[in-house]
Amino acid sequence: MKKIPFALMAILVLSLLAAACGSGSNNASNSNPSPSASQDAAQPSQPAEKKVLRAGSTGMSYPNSYKEGDKLVGFDVEVIETIAANLGYTVEWVNTDFSGLMGQLDIGKIDTVANVVAITEERKEKYYFTDPYSYAGVTIVTHVDNTDINTLEDLKGKTVAGVLGSQNVKNLQKFDVNGEIKIRTYENRDGAQNDVLNKRVDGYVQSKANLLAEIRKNNLPLKFVGEPFHYEDVGFPFLKTEENKALIEQINAEIKKLREDGTLKRLSEKYFGEDITTKAE
Repeated sequence: MKKIPFALMAILVLSLLAAACGSGSNNASNSNPSPSASQDAAQPSQPAEKKVLRAGSTGMSYPNSYKEGDKLVGFDVEVIETIAANLGYTVEWVNTDFSGLMGQLDIGKIDTVANVVAITEERKEKYYFTDPYSYAGVTIVTHVDNTDINTLEDLKGKTVAGVLGSQNVKNLQKFDVNGEIKIRTYENRDGAQNDVLNKRVDGYVQSKANLLAEIRKNNLPLKFVGEPFHYEDVGFPFLKTEENKALIEQINAEIKKLREDGTLKRLSEKYFGEDITTKAE
């Protein structure tokens, strides 16, 4: 073999040395994180997921739940929002008719209903309830022009309006054991109330406090037919799960605080003009 010239040999050696240095530089670079990787590692941890309470309300139940412009307000609305805020929850509202709300509660699309839900033995078979936050006396009103209707006895053979799926209607059915009162149901309070105002029905069954608030606010030509024929506790219903049982304990503690510090009474007087948060004797 021919001898390799000295100059060519020197070039080969220098090339090998350069390659070795380049390889060492690359290895050092790979051993350290890139600036972007270091920045990512320095990023703070993500904030905890916010707690959300999905609550249902009709938005058409003055003064418990109604709209002022686009804002949902009312006694029941403010009570649950105050409790939720104290527990670190944000309330997300769903508005539809009452029977629709209870249906959404049944399938877990909402967590609770804040719309004068009476605590009954029948409902307690399906739901866990919080402690009562208000009390409702169920009564009937008629148009002031109906001078022949002054007592519950006078409603025999007459037609009384009520909200579909409401406990008020069920209580009237239980009270009218002989089926002497005709009951006509509506999707919401407005429909039922408008028909008694326009004399298309003879009466309208609702809680006394709600009726008083409506009559005062709008100077409605309605009068009460006797005294309330039934009284009920009102609470927030939840599906029967262990998670909800624990949440209800927290809500009950907040209801107790709001009762003791006068917040419940203040909210009741704000919306009803009277205290409906203590049980009638």
